Amino acid sequence: MISALPDFPWDSLAPFRERAGSFVSSGSPAEGEGLVDLSVGTPVDPTPQLVREALVAAADAPGYPQTYGTPALREAVAAWFARTRNVPDLDPAGVLPTIGSKELVAWLPTLLGLGEGDVVGFPSVAYPTYDVGARIAGTTPRVVDGLAALGPVTSASAPRLLWLNSPGNPTGQVLGLGHLRKVVEWARRHDVIVASDECYAALDWRTEQERVDAGESPTGTTPSLLDPRVCDGDHTGLLVAYSLSKQSNLAGYRAAFVAGDPAIVAALLEVRKHAGMIMPAPVQAAMTVALGDDAHVAEQKERYRARRAVLQPAVEAFGLRVEHSRAGLYLWSTADEDCWVTLGRLADRGILAAPGSFYGTASGRHVRIALTASDERIAAAAARLTA
Repeated sequence: MISALPDFPWDSLAPFRERAGSFVSSGSPAEGEGLVDLSVGTPVDPTPQLVREALVAAADAPGYPQTYGTPALREAVAAWFARTRNVPDLDPAGVLPTIGSKELVAWLPTLLGLGEGDVVGFPSVAYPTYDVGARIAGTTPRVVDGLAALGPVTSASAPRLLWLNSPGNPTGQVLGLGHLRKVVEWARRHDVIVASDECYAALDWRTEQERVDAGESPTGTTPSLLDPRVCDGDHTGLLVAYSLSKQSNLAGYRAAFVAGDPAIVAALLEVRKHAGMIMPAPVQAAMTVALGDDAHVAEQKERYRARRAVLQPAVEAFGLRVEHSRAGLYLWSTADEDCWVTLGRLADRGILAAPGSFYGTASGRHVRIALTASDERIAAAAARLTA
């Protein structure tokens, strides 16, 4: 039986949305009027033209698509990992397209056959769907903020599934190679499946020195769970979830995948075939093209870099402290007060953010401020915050 699910949190923002929507400029044209919505990380920039063209070219699709994804798509994922994530040895047999990454996060415990008596672990400050997915499967959700927090465990008492999220949503924290390696070594001792949500990996804002201090190449990629420096080239028991929503503005396409252990992927595939969980053929074709083009990803990253450079100083001038936020699409910010108070003060400036309480009881004094608005609206938010 499904454990009790929490209320859908975004509905509680309605009064703040209305409050922010009534904002009237104090006189500066730069402030603009009305709502600046920085609450949800939904892309606003155009889908790349080459991706749209690929979608149209594949629009004549009268037959059923492959649940497994086309060979071209799975090979494109493997090539993308080798080219951009320092994972040269991903087997295309260990790749499975998913209908967005949230779907995979929500259903993975169920697809793995977990249920009553099993434990699913995830960070204390985290995307709420990790907890929801554990409840849908009827498992026990458990906060795991470090292996030491679990105390002495055996293979029988350890979580069956452990979620990592790096770069993290909402915090923007990046887990280093050493941290990931310790998790993998521990998980293999206790027969734990590790799933790493890496959907923000293309948006890493760390400096070259920060990367060097973390034991990485100064120009290297965000560490992946499948990196041979983490797992010695052995993907057994390991999965990575990734989405093209952020790097390619494909949120409306629901274009994502899970990759890693071919044996686990094969088991997921069997269930998904029975359940009809299939990515549409035109989306598979568009996704294949998107994965092969790095130029549009770099262009989109620079858009977000510029917006970040405008918004972060303004957030700090407003009196908020930006913590972590070394990657991803958000400024994880606090005024050392209840998050709903901060949310109200932002709404009075016509800005809607997300309260930290959406992401766990440990984050009730933070707000998440997204970079996903147009240049004009980001500039308006900055002008309001510094007015």
